[in-house]
Amino acid sequence: MSASRTERLLSLYRTMARIRAFEDAAEAASKGGVAAFGAALGAQALVRGPLHLSTGQEAVAAGVCANLERGDLITSTHRGHGHTIARGADVAAMMCELFGRATGCNGGKGGSMHIADFAIGMLGANGVVAAGIPIAAGAAQAIKLRGGRDIVACFFGDGAVNRGPFLEGLNWVQIFALPVLLVCEDNRYSATTATESMTGGEGAAARARAIGIAGRVVDGNDVEAVDAAAAALAAEVRAGHGPRFLHATTYRLKGHVSVDAAGYRRVAEVDRAVEQDPLRNAARKLAALGVAASEVERLDREARTEIAAATAAAHAAPWPPASAAYTDIQDTGAGRWY
Repeated sequence: MSASRTERLLSLYRTMARIRAFEDAAEAASKGGVAAFGAALGAQALVRGPLHLSTGQEAVAAGVCANLERGDLITSTHRGHGHTIARGADVAAMMCELFGRATGCNGGKGGSMHIADFAIGMLGANGVVAAGIPIAAGAAQAIKLRGGRDIVACFFGDGAVNRGPFLEGLNWVQIFALPVLLVCEDNRYSATTATESMTGGEGAAARARAIGIAGRVVDGNDVEAVDAAAAALAAEVRAGHGPRFLHATTYRLKGHVSVDAAGYRRVAEVDRAVEQDPLRNAARKLAALGVAASEVERLDREARTEIAAATAAAHAAPWPPASAAYTDIQDTGAGRWY
């Protein structure tokens, strides 16, 4: 059992390391790319627009997606890089998308907040808070109508529980017993405001229970705990028992966007969160299982090397032609799709 646990934890750590390396590289690129390419590029941002990082939340993405099968689907948030990587997306295509290049997974049109990859069942990140919930409900309704055994993992943040689509979506999936694993990735902040200061009652899981959806609350910085809880809940959903709810408490180590210094948080609070960094937690567990520090360092190094190659490929990739602006759109006047 120990060997099996060690192998599983190493696999989960590798996923988290890849997510962390991707977010670090994307953050550097959004600030001018100096860290990735050297001072010769100057301070010009290589990733334009808001960049919402999931640094510190890697255990939720890794632990949940490790329990998804080939035909399963996911919906994500504006902070969705980690979910997309954990689901199996090509990191080079993702970085190209962030750079707005033609070889991005959405042709450079979606950018950071709207990455989608239907080939891996990733139905899309979303710039609208809570908007992924009704999308997940619709996808799950389709699965049920077809009679499939696939499920939908729906990721959303703690801020989403105060928005209308949360109530509407959860009510719908419960009434129709739809195959949805609802994952509240509670990073404790809604943009720049502590969520607890603007959320009444006992929180996300309590609201789900009020609608009749059973679930679990888990330490979202413990990838093994997330993995175990997600495995149990996903199995129940897949067995036809209706939706389940996973409330994973974690912490957003970075600001709301990559250029947000997050001065609204106390230093001591951030320091405590850094100590419970999910990669640090997993590394400590691996050490206790007898895994050498050099093995963990190797996984970190491989992840950084992979993402550096993806970043270089994105920097060299071509821009979309001007004509691409007229594709993937609908002519609403004539009703034709292009």
